Amino acid sequence: MPSLGAHQLSFEEQKQRAADIVRLLSMYIDILDSYVIEFFSENLWEKVPRSWRLTLSALTAPQLASLLLENGSSAGQESVWPLSLLAFRAAAHGLALPRQPRGVSPPREAIPGSSREPEEFQANKSQSSRLGHLFRKHVRPKKQHEIRRLAGLVKKLCNATGCEHVVDMGSGQGHLSRYLAFHHGLQLTGLEASEELVTAARRFDRELLLGLEKETRRETEGVRELSLHSLDPPRHLVHQVLSEEEGKLLEELELGQGQGSPPLVLAALHACGDLGPAALRLFAQCPGARGLALVSCCYMKASEEGGYPMSAWVRSLPAHQLPYKLRETACHAVEDFAQRLRGQSPALRSHCYRAALEVIIRHLHPHLRRPPLHAGGKAHLLPFPDYAREGLRKLGLHSGMSWDVAQVEALLEQGNKVLAYFCLTLSLAPVIETLILLDRVIYLQEQGFHCQLLPLFEPRFSPRNFVLLAAKLSGQLSQLLCPADGASCPK
Repeated sequence: MPSLGAHQLSFEEQKQRAADIVRLLSMYIDILDSYVIEFFSENLWEKVPRSWRLTLSALTAPQLASLLLENGSSAGQESVWPLSLLAFRAAAHGLALPRQPRGVSPPREAIPGSSREPEEFQANKSQSSRLGHLFRKHVRPKKQHEIRRLAGLVKKLCNATGCEHVVDMGSGQGHLSRYLAFHHGLQLTGLEASEELVTAARRFDRELLLGLEKETRRETEGVRELSLHSLDPPRHLVHQVLSEEEGKLLEELELGQGQGSPPLVLAALHACGDLGPAALRLFAQCPGARGLALVSCCYMKASEEGGYPMSAWVRSLPAHQLPYKLRETACHAVEDFAQRLRGQSPALRSHCYRAALEVIIRHLHPHLRRPPLHAGGKAHLLPFPDYAREGLRKLGLHSGMSWDVAQVEALLEQGNKVLAYFCLTLSLAPVIETLILLDRVIYLQEQGFHCQLLPLFEPRFSPRNFVLLAAKLSGQLSQLLCPADGASCPK
């Protein structure tokens, strides 16, 4: 039975889902809270249940993708899986929220050399066919997909809550703000900590207006294509939106919401680290904020004090803690890695290469653990001796060091085990992200607000693809959902 989306779960069912996830993660914390580069040096294969090892080590890379990461059918497999491994797989896929959004056609079936872009990029991989060309300037394809989808949903949220003012938190170079202001006709205030990015955002606003002026003079079809509803650029402000600044920002928002001031919607596209929790607290505390549309990322960068857990319910669960390693795992691009497995990419051997190199590093320096090493995108194409010497050189170690060739070759022959171990942890990445997001939804619902959690972007194109929608009045969010299936349907 497919996993239900968060919008299909009652409040009590969401709390139960969070509790079930906490129990599952606690069962496999030894595997999850480990690093695959220590596979040999810490003998990580011993952490895998003995009854699983033979089954997992016999799986090919495409089978790892299908059976562990994608919950494919095991029909026709030669080995009979242990019941405990089947239960693990069922729990991993049953507890994670479904990640494929409605209204976005999935890419063609992934085969070596196939495209992973959504349908809007099939004609041109760098230009969305559904976004006006002036809005594509300076914007990567991934961001084009995101701003168009999220802006449509924010516009619907504004209509539902009676708001015309949007505060874009962590607005960066202003791509989302620009599209909301010029295309959807909303009043925009962008808040960004980097003065350099704010300067760029203002420059890009001017470029768009100049481009529009040129097209108007030429009376080109492009003006009608853009469907501009406003010529008022966003207001871009340099502002730090973090816990130590939340009180000041809240005061500023409240002053702007005096008698007769219009209400507002808070929005954030890929709010990194503490910015996501800050947006949730501001929405809860600011009386004038009627709606929230939040896409979070980089969960491992959130401070433990204010990032997770946020809800009283999750905080009350035994063993609810998420170490840094688990929050980092939640940010992996699972769909993209599954595609590499299916294509049996040569880059997959880099995991075994790095784990073998760790053994050599510790032989040289027993107290050195997991030093950061940027080996380069094509390092896996080197013979291992060249890879190892280059890695040691970059670490400032003795690159002329010799090692037991037979021992290293024996390690490299275990590449399938290294890959299987990594896939075990990766199969729980969507479950960990589900727990983090449910905690945030429960936090708002504990205060009486109305929430929905929906997949919005194509996950293989934009892995952090969930948007948390919230409103303070009952019934407002229902206007954002398609009546037939409860799915998000931005235009």
